[in-house]
Amino acid sequence: MSHKRYNRRDEPLHSKDLSLCHRVLDYVRNEQGIEASSDESERIASIIIEFYRQGVHDEKQLRALIDAARGFAHRVV
Repeated sequence: MSHKRYNRRDEPLHSKDLSLCHRVLDYVRNEQGIEASSDESERIASIIIEFYRQGVHDEKQLRALIDAARGFAHRVV
């Protein structure tokens, strides 16, 4: 019998999880003037999901991590 290791990253995101991630994405796009259909928007969305799956569930922390990942100084929000 094969035992698969359970990976938290394999968990599906629920609507409340996606809603929080989407709010962060909208905020970052609005602050930085990024088009919703751009490649940059897709990269940011991927980074947000990755941080969320790693356990960062606070909107302000996610915003700060996105700023840091994009090379911006931390803003107080």
